[in-house]
Amino acid sequence: MVFSVWYFSIGSKMLLAWIVPAAIWLLVHFTAEACSKGNVTAGKLPVGAAEICDKGTMTANTAPHVQPGTSITLLCQLRPLPYPEQCRIAIFFNGSELIRNYSSSVSTRFPVHTYGKHMFTCKIVCEYKKKLICGIDIKSGNPPDEPRNVSCIQYGTDGHPTCTWDKGRLTYINTTYVVQLSNGTDVLCVSEKSLNKKFGSLALSKLNFDCTYTLVVAASNELGSAFSQPLVFMLIDIVKPHPPNFLVEFENSSVTNCTFFWHGEAQARHCRLRYRPLTRHTWSMVESLNSEKCSLHDLEPHTAYEFQVSCRIHPKRGLWSNWRTYQTWTPEAVPTGILDVWYRQQDMDSQQQNISLFWKALSKAEARGRILQYTVTFEALGQQNLAAEAHHTTQTSYARVTPRVGYKITVTAENSRGRSPPASIMTEPGTQDLPPPQKVTAVAMGNSSILVSWEPPIRSTASISGYVVEWAAAQRSRRLEPPPAWVKLPAANRSARIAEHIKDNVCYQISVFALYRGGAGRVASVRGYSRAEAPSAGPQMYATPQANGVLVSWEDIPVHHQRGCITGYRIYLQKKDGQAAPDVYTISNVTAQRWWYLADLQPGELYTLGMTASTAAGEGPWGNSELVCLESAGGWLTVVLTCGVFIFSACICSVPPARKALHSLLSTLMPQWQSKAIPDPANATWAKNYVSTKGELGLPCSLPLRSASGFEEPEITQVEEAFTKPGHRDKLLLGSSGGSGSGQETEYQPLPSTADGEVYEQQLPDLYKRIVVEAMEHTETGPEYIANPIANTDAAYLPPVTGTTKDLPELECDPLPVFPTTFLTPIASYEGNVTLATVKISCSSFTR
Repeated sequence: MVFSVWYFSIGSKMLLAWIVPAAIWLLVHFTAEACSKGNVTAGKLPVGAAEICDKGTMTANTAPHVQPGTSITLLCQLRPLPYPEQCRIAIFFNGSELIRNYSSSVSTRFPVHTYGKHMFTCKIVCEYKKKLICGIDIKSGNPPDEPRNVSCIQYGTDGHPTCTWDKGRLTYINTTYVVQLSNGTDVLCVSEKSLNKKFGSLALSKLNFDCTYTLVVAASNELGSAFSQPLVFMLIDIVKPHPPNFLVEFENSSVTNCTFFWHGEAQARHCRLRYRPLTRHTWSMVESLNSEKCSLHDLEPHTAYEFQVSCRIHPKRGLWSNWRTYQTWTPEAVPTGILDVWYRQQDMDSQQQNISLFWKALSKAEARGRILQYTVTFEALGQQNLAAEAHHTTQTSYARVTPRVGYKITVTAENSRGRSPPASIMTEPGTQDLPPPQKVTAVAMGNSSILVSWEPPIRSTASISGYVVEWAAAQRSRRLEPPPAWVKLPAANRSARIAEHIKDNVCYQISVFALYRGGAGRVASVRGYSRAEAPSAGPQMYATPQANGVLVSWEDIPVHHQRGCITGYRIYLQKKDGQAAPDVYTISNVTAQRWWYLADLQPGELYTLGMTASTAAGEGPWGNSELVCLESAGGWLTVVLTCGVFIFSACICSVPPARKALHSLLSTLMPQWQSKAIPDPANATWAKNYVSTKGELGLPCSLPLRSASGFEEPEITQVEEAFTKPGHRDKLLLGSSGGSGSGQETEYQPLPSTADGEVYEQQLPDLYKRIVVEAMEHTETGPEYIANPIANTDAAYLPPVTGTTKDLPELECDPLPVFPTTFLTPIASYEGNVTLATVKISCSSFTR
């Protein structure tokens, strides 16, 4: 009630204030001189400026403050003091000499073109010395502009007003701004103390709500003064209340309705409300709220909303407060949308089938909350012994192997408030035998879209209820990639422009299904892309030489290097000399095979192989390159003949009569020194010593030998198996050092006699193999054969050995050599008989 009386009293006084604004303005102008007393007025400016000094006087024909474009006459006069005749008087401007004279005075005219301070000095110049006589400063600037855009505002009902204005152009000289505030009877003058050169600001004392005020901003400097237009206002017009505090409460019975509460300053009771979902830019506005409560209806469930409130004191006058913002989520509601379900059906065998289900997530408006899970229910048709089964998943796909019967399948989505209406499909076994669509094509449309076209199946279209177009990246990983995207279309459609999840420079496998009453028929597929570029890399190629050609195989280019659908490959075959152009083999069937056979290549010729891939945009670079060479026919013939000779020799040696006849023939052809008797090892000195000490020694001892050139008699002839390349000069292989011709001492292990029993059986293989290995280390690789031909074959064998030779190199048993004796390396040419009565060597003693 008090507020109403206050409001009407204010209204009656406002009328008087608006009727006589001119009178108030005149009053302010009459009092302006009093407020600005002490400040410089334009009418009282001096005619000229002068500076009187001890040694002289300097004057200017203008005031100390001028505007740019003013021409100043400067005069400098000396007092009658004695000066040398060679001295002269001069006027300087900012240190630069303007004029000089040898008399007692000097005068010059100076035009002022720039803003700021101009310092003029008068000096006596005597030779190289200067003495200051006097000086004067002239400042250049602008008179103040009329202050514009004067406004006042008070934040909150208990604050203080603050007035601001635009000063206009820069004055470049000291300028004073005074706010002259009048309530009709009194005038208050307050000087501005702000240092801002563009805008003025001044805080006033607290004002009364029931008064009408007139405000004028006066600006003055040495060059003039200016006044703003009067601003007439009441406090109710300039008060800007603080934003109110508020909250939002949602009703339990209806999640789409809410009640809005707010509380602000006592006098700011006229408010407005606006709100919007955060995903939109437009606001819903509620105006003229006179109470501190408001109800809102039909909000979207599970949506982030932004609410804003602003208030002011008077419903039609005054300033609105800043917006107070509040954000919150609306509660969830039961889903209303029905899932769009698509499925695939594949027979596993005569008893089972695999059903794969796909569905699209509900839109935000349909889900009305966060979907927690999906429920998939299988209900067998006509099978009472199969109970309905319900399965839960958080994915948008589900696959299950079921008996090969028809099913009714329902899929629902569930949030915290409930479940959506079920989406149902009916499946029947054998529908995958129905015909697919015909002539499926894919055309690149750019802008991440592909146009897919097709024609109906051969069968009549009367039984077709629609089509499904499905697409996915051609080389995607099933474990990492989401289910394929798809869209259902009416039966009348013959094309679809797909853009969902489509990216440029990616190849997609696009499948089209015809929907029949019992389900989807067979699929018709095509590859497509929205935009393509030439591949950035070539395929990884492997070349395998064969009899008369090369088998080329390759791997798929990584997806990020394909940059579209691969339309073909090219294999480049060029001779190493590079003189002729390469042969190019074009492969257009890019999906059926990953190999190509290059036939009729020249044996012995070196070729370079390279391979590229192409898309519709062009051909990419080479992948890796391979050098291949087919072996010549002569090389193969040599290998075949050599193997044949060895096989024939082995066969001949395995037959005793043939071996005996061959041995007789070779004995006739061999040189005589090859037929001499081998000395008996039993007569050797080391054998006799061994027999005499065998009871004392458990293991054979190593004795030093002299070099081969120091033997006086052939006491020892060491029989070894050597691997010597034919054609090399004869060598004597002794011990482990292999120094038969070097004069170095050689160690060996004496062979035990047969009387040693078990010790002999264990030591003989190791000793013999060590001798053979040591001999191999000092010879070049060549055909394996016994280097010491034996005249008596019945005595030339080693007894069978029991034991392991696990860590020793494998030795092969060689047949009797069939080569001429000239190719055999003689071991020794000593006189005497060597018999193997004690030592017998057999090929079976060595483990392969």
